Amino acid sequence: MFEVTELLSASRAERCRFRLKRRFLREGSEVPSMADGLLLRDSNLEVRAAILEHHTPCLAFALQEPVHVNNWKARLDASGLPVGPWLRTFKAALAGNACGDRTIEIEGRRDGRTVARRLTLAELRAMDLATLTPGQKIGYVTDAAFTPANAAAIEALVRGAGLLFIEAPFRHADAAIAADRAHLTTWQAGALARRAGVRRLEPFHFSPRYSGEENALVAEVMESFAGRPPD
Repeated sequence: MFEVTELLSASRAERCRFRLKRRFLREGSEVPSMADGLLLRDSNLEVRAAILEHHTPCLAFALQEPVHVNNWKARLDASGLPVGPWLRTFKAALAGNACGDRTIEIEGRRDGRTVARRLTLAELRAMDLATLTPGQKIGYVTDAAFTPANAAAIEALVRGAGLLFIEAPFRHADAAIAADRAHLTTWQAGALARRAGVRRLEPFHFSPRYSGEENALVAEVMESFAGRPPD
């Protein structure tokens, strides 16, 4: 089954379903309650989108974890517990701040034998097997003109992201071509990321006209990201 959400504006969307068993006929239609481009929110993930102008509407995305759970392999080994699918259940319970009396079914292979145990979340917490840190945020921006409206939407969407994937198809010297084709330049991409307080930047979507010059484009993006003015 596919559940499809069409984003109509930052506060309006339409959602419907398509099932294999019904030959992918459209099933119903609903208008979900949403704000600021929120497409999905559950205990593990939040997904937001912004509508950008690219001579046609185009979506940018931000994925945000509420919290991030880090397992410590050495402590797991010291506890005598095995690795296995149960760790996903354990991490989800930690992230969701589940009650300490919740029982976790533990099963897996360790040292050539099957281990099967039942422990409460409180008992597992006491073993200090994992730590909680602020959730990671990842942004994805491509196919966007450098307009005031787009710039404001991108900065708001990816603000504070730990990692941003952003297009940089054209060099700063070719800004006129970029504007004509509704794309960002290297300097524009770096400046947007800097103003949004992004920690790490991964530029991509380079124009084929710069084949073999990818390192030079990345260097321009990073110089702008660092706040150095263009030559």
